[in-house]
Order: sequence, then C-alpha cells, then structure tokens
Amino acid sequence: MKAIAIERYGGPEVLRLMELPKPAVMEKDVLIEIHAASVNPVDWKVREGYLQDMLHHRFPLILGWDAAGVVEDTGPGVTRFNRGDKVFSRTDIARNGTYAEYVAVDEKYVAGKPTNISFEGAAAMPLVGLTAWQALVDYAGMKKGDKVLIHAGSGGVGSFAIQLAKSRGCFVATTCSTAHVDFVKALGADQVVDYTKGDFSLQLHDYDIVFDTIGGDTYRNSFKVLRQQRGVIVSILEQPDHELAEKNGVRAGYLFMHPDGNQLAKIAELLESGEIKPVVGKILPLEEARNAQMMSQSHHARGKIVLQVKG
Repeated sequence: MKAIAIERYGGPEVLRLMELPKPAVMEKDVLIEIHAASVNPVDWKVREGYLQDMLHHRFPLILGWDAAGVVEDTGPGVTRFNRGDKVFSRTDIARNGTYAEYVAVDEKYVAGKPTNISFEGAAAMPLVGLTAWQALVDYAGMKKGDKVLIHAGSGGVGSFAIQLAKSRGCFVATTCSTAHVDFVKALGADQVVDYTKGDFSLQLHDYDIVFDTIGGDTYRNSFKVLRQQRGVIVSILEQPDHELAEKNGVRAGYLFMHPDGNQLAKIAELLESGEIKPVVGKILPLEEARNAQMMSQSHHARGKIVLQVKG
C-alpha cells in the first residue's frame, strides 16, 4: 500500500512516500480502506521525537491517527462492523497511523460515519471532537447555562469546542486574532476577544470553565477569569498549577485525549443532527503530507487540515 512514513525522527524532510505492506488484522481489528485522514499537532510532535519516551514506535512509522473510510476486512472477534461499512476513527497512537491507504484498528475505537458529511469532513472530527468532549463534558462537567471560555477558537479543537458548548446551552467566549473574529462568531461564540487588541483576563469575569489550548501565560492568566470556589480549568498543554488553583479556589486538570469509539458515536449523532459541523480549512492530497504538517506547525491554520487518500 501507499503510505507516508518516517524512518527516523526529525523535521518535515524525513516524511517520505513509501510502499509498505497492508497492516495485519488482529482478532478485534477492522481493516479500513482510508478515504481521508486529518493532520493534528501530535503528528509532527511524534515526527520530531517529542513523545518517544512515552510512545515506543518502530520504524518505518506511518504518522497520523484520524481517518474516515470503508471497512474492507474484519478480525474473527469483531462484532460491531461488517465489510462495506462507512466508518471514522481516532486510531491507536501506539500503532502505525493513517497517512496511508489502509489502517488496522481495534473496533472499540471505531464509529459509524455520519451519513450527511463527506469522508474529508468525518476525518477532521475524531481527535478534535474527543478532545473537546473529554475536556468539557467528562472533566469539567459542562452544563446548560455555564459560561465557558475556549482559547484559540479558530483552530481545530477550538472550532469544535465552541459548537459543542453552544449545543449544550452555554454562553461561550473565545480568543483569536483579528482575521478570525467573524469566523468564530459564525461558529456561535457569544463574545470574542481579539488578542492582538486586548487582554482577555481584563475583559472576562466569573467564568465557570476555561478550556486552554495554548499554554504558557495564557494558561496562567486564565485563572483570573474563573468564578471563585467553583471554576474549572482544563488544559491540553499544561500540567495543573496546583498553587494557582488553590489560591483561586478552583479545580485544574490536564487532558491527554484517549480514543473511544462510544464517545465518537455520540459525536457522530451531533454531526448527523447538524448541531455541529466539520470545519475543514484545507484539503491536500496524501502526497503533500509534508506541506500539511508544516501548515499545522505554523499554528495559523483555520479549522482542520485534511489529506485526501482516495478520491
């Protein structure tokens, strides 16, 4: 099969188009013929070796762990899917990924693809959807009427998180640059802070939840906007600052997203109903994975970058 893989850690130049064997199908695996895969920051972080102490991959390593496609084969223990089913998945980051024509993935990480969106739209959803769901619903306990601040609302995770919070009946504020203000308002943001013109920590007050996707000073300043004694901050970049949390009487957590087919099925229902729509900023052919990762690494992409594998 055709795949984009690396044989060592390094910069974008280590990404190469290769011919590799189809993945072996284990007992509970579905073999997916991939139509589209999406690009996420964790992809280039793995490529550069940042996570090698946590993840012990073998080379050649196929990157990318979001995909949408059609089930071609199933292991003997598979009970939920059949050949020909249209599916999407956040696959196991410990195994080879989805910048390829095929991927084998345990059925517990797979859900049926919403019928009303394209393969490209579906491929854009798993990581961002699960990240936002696990941060806002599972950890923060987001409920109707909450005031929620979502940083970097124009990015992949942020653009999904805004829609998820609005679908739950929340008041949503977000931060972005001038160029993206109208975009995040169209997603449903009730209040937008243009970080090039103002300081969100001076403009926002008494928020129930902050979802941090930026880290650094943004994370630390976010404690100032939380409601005392009941606010929650969850970050996908920073470990909890317990001193700040205790000082402000709030709860702080860190999230490293885990794949979950059941949660993905719930996200599929929101996509099917139209409550949430995919935000695809750019679609590139698989062969341009190097350019796609460079775009992701620039931190200026709007929405998701998707690789089209099968036309």
